[in-house]
Amino acid sequence: MAVISQGGGSYCINAEIVRCIYGSKDGYISPSSATWNSVKKAQNLCLGITKAGSKHRSGVIVAASPPTEDVAVAAEPLTKEDLIGYLASGCKPKDKWRIGTEHEKFGFEIATLRPMRYEQIAELLNGVAERFDWDKIMEGDNIIGLKQGMQSISLEPGGQFELSGAPLETLHQTCAEVNSHLYQVKAVAEEMGIGFLGIGFQPKWGIKDIPIMPKGRYEIMRNYMPKVGSLGLDMMFRTCTVQVNLDFSSEADMIRKFRAGLALQPIATALFANSPFTEGKPNGYLSMRSHIWTDTDNNRAGMLPFVFDDSFGFEQYVDYALDVPMYFVYRKKKYMDCSGMSFRDFMEGKLPALPGELPSLNDWENHLTTIFPEVRLKRYLEMRGADGGPWRRLCALPAFWVGLLYDEVSLQNVLDMTADWTKEERQMLRNKVPKTGLKTPFRDGMLKHVAEEVVKLAKDGLERRGFKEVGFLNEVAEVVRTGVTPAEKLLELYYGKWGQSVDPVFEELLY
Repeated sequence: MAVISQGGGSYCINAEIVRCIYGSKDGYISPSSATWNSVKKAQNLCLGITKAGSKHRSGVIVAASPPTEDVAVAAEPLTKEDLIGYLASGCKPKDKWRIGTEHEKFGFEIATLRPMRYEQIAELLNGVAERFDWDKIMEGDNIIGLKQGMQSISLEPGGQFELSGAPLETLHQTCAEVNSHLYQVKAVAEEMGIGFLGIGFQPKWGIKDIPIMPKGRYEIMRNYMPKVGSLGLDMMFRTCTVQVNLDFSSEADMIRKFRAGLALQPIATALFANSPFTEGKPNGYLSMRSHIWTDTDNNRAGMLPFVFDDSFGFEQYVDYALDVPMYFVYRKKKYMDCSGMSFRDFMEGKLPALPGELPSLNDWENHLTTIFPEVRLKRYLEMRGADGGPWRRLCALPAFWVGLLYDEVSLQNVLDMTADWTKEERQMLRNKVPKTGLKTPFRDGMLKHVAEEVVKLAKDGLERRGFKEVGFLNEVAEVVRTGVTPAEKLLELYYGKWGQSVDPVFEELLY
């Protein structure tokens, strides 16, 4: 067990202890209103305790709590140490590191290419639940997701269908999970005349054509987004991503991976760029999805330059997150609109929406899910820079980051390579890559040349892992070899074989 230091040093605690208190079956812990002090007090009680898994039952309805379970009001005030401790509870030894992949896709009517309506989505979710033994997640009378073991299916604001995968040990398991999910969804969807599209931005339909999902948090976000940026509604309703969630062993390991992830995120954006169309025409970008994040809400998105400060650690991320305006508080299975309010005020019992009430660690966990930088810290790190794409790329994205960040030699090489990149250079790449991809000028050459080196480091890292996972990088190896991004291939088809119509993309990128 790592030592807990509250004096600004290393914050880590044995995850088994936290798991015992919080009752989680995996490394991604769902907290209760327990405080960091109670974590410390319970250490001796928890040592050696194991929790028996519960048997899965078909057709169970899970209480509607899309973020985390409803909890009793906190009995004592949260301290900043509690918030730091929550992040630090993610530390785990290397043999416990896992790979969690999340991917979104657009459902559409095959006959009309129109987006799925909520009624169709509900039918699809019910069908998958009944045929493949998933539990239903409800919000009021509406089915809004499914859960099976450590996997879940959820809906993004415009009905984008998301699989949040289980934490798995190898990329073979990750790709098998993707294939199983796509098989199950297709088995039900094809009977309904529904297809799924793997692309980063809705290529044909305007916002007015996109259905709105009946989820309380999205209504709050929909009303707030236009106040803080011009493209937030596009982000909500018309984008799809694939991301990977990765573990760290200590605060120092988190910092190294966070910096490497941020520095190289524009390279991932370029390699997976796959959103060149808007409302039936080229939009001038290779990754419109990535561009949209530059004017969604800059209080909660971006490249986080402070991560590269010498003082950075869990505490500094907490300070940043405390200053990000809130969206909501979840109480009695309902979302309360707290948009623009301060979590710091909440900690003092001064939240205007809930005067006198104090937050629990659930509220902190929910707040962290409303922050959207290019790399996000929770009890693990999320790599958030890639467009959604066809299934081979859903396996390639985690392969890219696992090879770089889970191998010590490759990670150190990345840190050495990017050590002298300036804040301005990192931001320049963030701004320009969505438009120019691998052809973005960088120093004395193009980003393609850096990407070639980075993909080689990822390949070397996967080889050293010893699980025969290198083949999952074939998709990105081809992109760096040719310098042609997926989006540029789509544009070539649009101006050639497709006769300047985007309709064929629904077949080209059909799962």
